Amino acid sequence: MTSWSSRLCNLSQVNVNRKGVTSMSTKPEGKAASAGSSRRIVVGVDGSDSASMALDWAAAEADRTGAVLEIQTAYEPGYVHVTKDEIQRCMDALVEEAAARVAKMTPGVTTIRGTHERTPAKALIEASDGADLLVVGSRGLGGFKGLLLGSVSQQCSHHARCPLTIVRAKAKQ
Repeated sequence: MTSWSSRLCNLSQVNVNRKGVTSMSTKPEGKAASAGSSRRIVVGVDGSDSASMALDWAAAEADRTGAVLEIQTAYEPGYVHVTKDEIQRCMDALVEEAAARVAKMTPGVTTIRGTHERTPAKALIEASDGADLLVVGSRGLGGFKGLLLGSVSQQCSHHARCPLTIVRAKAKQ
């Protein structure tokens, strides 16, 4: 397993803004297809199979179109009985794992990451403002398995500020 610092040495560009959103390209400067792109694809991740399929689809689309891929996750305060710092670390790790998956699958895609303390639907709808595309999984980690759409994908379908793609996970055998 490579350490975080050794992975940073292989990156041409790493930028962290005041809100903790990181922008990173895994290609040498000027060579990444999406490095200077004005196109933006936002994808929501939560650790579910459906979100993983959405991430893969969004990464392939960003690679195909030369768009920057913005990986977003969110959590609601007070949702579980652990500290805010523990939740933040777990969610940040989830986004980092997603970014590593994208880098392996589509190394030329520039990723931007964000972790938000608010409802996932609200975070994704806000992130969709000015984006070319919002990509979400059809079902998250919620408990109502019989529904065709999860609550987040349903809210995004009504309120997204850009075109929306909802990706369904493959049925388990």
